[in-house]
Amino acid sequence: MLGEGILKGMAETAKNFFGSYFSAERLTTVEYPEERIASYEAARVFPFLIFDSKNTADPADWEAGMRCVACQICEKECPPKCIYIDKSKDKKPDAVGKAQFYPSRFDIDISVCMSCQICVEVCPFEAIKMDTVYELSTDDRFGGLLLDRKQLAKSNEYYHRIHPTEAAEVDDRLSEGRAKTDAKMTAGAIAAAIRGAEVPAAAKATPKPVAEGAVADVVADAAAVTKTAERPTGAGN
Repeated sequence: MLGEGILKGMAETAKNFFGSYFSAERLTTVEYPEERIASYEAARVFPFLIFDSKNTADPADWEAGMRCVACQICEKECPPKCIYIDKSKDKKPDAVGKAQFYPSRFDIDISVCMSCQICVEVCPFEAIKMDTVYELSTDDRFGGLLLDRKQLAKSNEYYHRIHPTEAAEVDDRLSEGRAKTDAKMTAGAIAAAIRGAEVPAAAKATPKPVAEGAVADVVADAAAVTKTAERPTGAGN
């Protein structure tokens, strides 16, 4: 029948239109901003930096526990080049007490960022992840959209709230890596202790004490040999 496809399409459109007034399944809009649809766990908007909390009451806890070591891989791999990192000259202990370099500057220009997540994929330290916050409008075109490391820093607990499944997997990987590192360090310490406890065979062999009589006999024999060697040879001898 000519036009059958058009009629079916219009019928489907009419069903969706009238159904949106009374069917909960078709009520796809909300009264924003009073109402908000919860973000999906897999949603991604712009990156943020993770820090491991040691003392949540300390305002500087974000800096002490930051996972980023300023390796600058994300800066190099970023397609729109919107990440700017300056590496520190010194080292500071991280959340587990290991001395690490840290970013003295870490800025992301979210007006340029295209939310590709490449920075997350290439980070070897699980230090940068994608946020779900999208209400970032501002009247400051440049300063308001250039986020520094303090603005980007968010706790691992926050990461667990927005991406619980992914965060749990990351924690498992980090725990496994730390366990392997601790086991390797422990094995090295044990091996070093064993090597230190081993004494060379030459050092173990101590000379036996010589009795005083034996020393006197050796001296007398040596004197007799010397005297014989010095006696002149002749027919009368």
